[in-house]
Amino acid sequence: MSHVPFDFATGLIFWGFLVLYGVTMYAMSPRARSVSSFFRGTDETGRAASEWALMCSIFISWIFAKSVTNAANLGAAYGIVGGLAYAAYWLSIPLAGIAIYHLRTRHGATGLVPFLISRYGRAAALAFTIAILIRLYNEVWSNTSVVGAYYGKPGEWTFIAAAFLFTAASLFYSLKGGLRSSIVTDVIQSLVFVIVMAIVLFIVLPKHGLPQLMSVGEFRMGAGVDLLLVALLQILSYPFHDPVLTDRGFITREKTMLRAMIVAGVLGFICIFAFSLVGVHAKIEGLPAGDNMPGEVALAFGIAPYLLMTLVMIMAAGSTVDSTFASVAKAVGHELPLLAGRTPGNRAILVGMWTMVAFAVLGNLPMIAGTDILKATTVSGTMVMGLAPIFLLAPLVRFSPWSFHLAFWPGVALGVLVASNAVPPSWAIGDGKYALLLGANVYGLVICFAGFLLPLAWQRVGRGPAGARAASESRVA
Repeated sequence: MSHVPFDFATGLIFWGFLVLYGVTMYAMSPRARSVSSFFRGTDETGRAASEWALMCSIFISWIFAKSVTNAANLGAAYGIVGGLAYAAYWLSIPLAGIAIYHLRTRHGATGLVPFLISRYGRAAALAFTIAILIRLYNEVWSNTSVVGAYYGKPGEWTFIAAAFLFTAASLFYSLKGGLRSSIVTDVIQSLVFVIVMAIVLFIVLPKHGLPQLMSVGEFRMGAGVDLLLVALLQILSYPFHDPVLTDRGFITREKTMLRAMIVAGVLGFICIFAFSLVGVHAKIEGLPAGDNMPGEVALAFGIAPYLLMTLVMIMAAGSTVDSTFASVAKAVGHELPLLAGRTPGNRAILVGMWTMVAFAVLGNLPMIAGTDILKATTVSGTMVMGLAPIFLLAPLVRFSPWSFHLAFWPGVALGVLVASNAVPPSWAIGDGKYALLLGANVYGLVICFAGFLLPLAWQRVGRGPAGARAASESRVA
């Protein structure tokens, strides 16, 4: 990318904003004085977040900086088909809301980890926790990389310094209030994001007009439809390995949560698709495809739009990174003790805070190495495909650890094959760039669902070692 030539005044504005961002968010973040506030986002009186605050928090926490960038990049590569493909991931949010609503109302679930312990055993819950920790680790570098890209090229000191400064700013106010800080700042970040994004779109899109923009792209497998199908398959499992989303599914009343998730999902879909039109604009203009099309387009319009685009990315990245810190603190400080059969003690917050610090430092190592940010979505989404039957078909089982493991681990194995480019060529569906990824997800889901159902069939005929017990428990359920 051709970066802005930072003279002294321009550099002062850009670097000064990062500092101002951190100071402002810290000043506006409430201090969490209880475990409930730090891990569940309640206020000082113990009241849960309002429906409006929850909706804003879910909306902006899932508008990752990497997702905004990926949407525009895919729009530049495939036109509106690319935008639709990436926006489809936001259908995960209503699906997660419906699934969590049923887990809470029909099965009394208080969280995904406690539910897994009761339904599939502690080993299953431990495997799930490791998977979400990997997910949270990826969220750090994949978002800080986007911010760094507006200050320099990957590997340059300005790129790395901006990413670390942004990480430090997000860490300081996250340490102050945990999930409570995340929700309060999410409301602010969502409002700023929507306003600034609207301004950016108003500057960029009228040049060609909506009809021309919507005419770009072809609905065929080799032109992005394969990725659209991948997304539609992955939303069956993708939301369940993201505690940034699922943690918020258990902190308010069930119907409040469900309404907030449905609205947030619809708004997220609209925003991501709208932002992909920035990439479509770049395609019409003939700008060379790259890994940061929003920045390229904004820079073509001048320094002011480039600054606005930087604000959009910082707001989007900040809301995700602070939520990531809050979720990893809960996973290690509050949920790992549950896996060990212990009640989280008074040191849970302290353990969570130190975990935030560790993830802030170690989570930026891939950013320094220059890893592709799109892989943080497509590869991780493949590795957790086994979560689809585990949560969606949970009502079919009472206690069945084998159902979990025969669904979960084949998905992980396929994800490793995808990451190492070792998927057999015969699995390809279509001839597009994502043909192998699509094949891995289609055949993988069949394997994972079959693996989940196999122990149930085994138990039903009474041949499994726990057949009689499982059948009896299923009748009681």
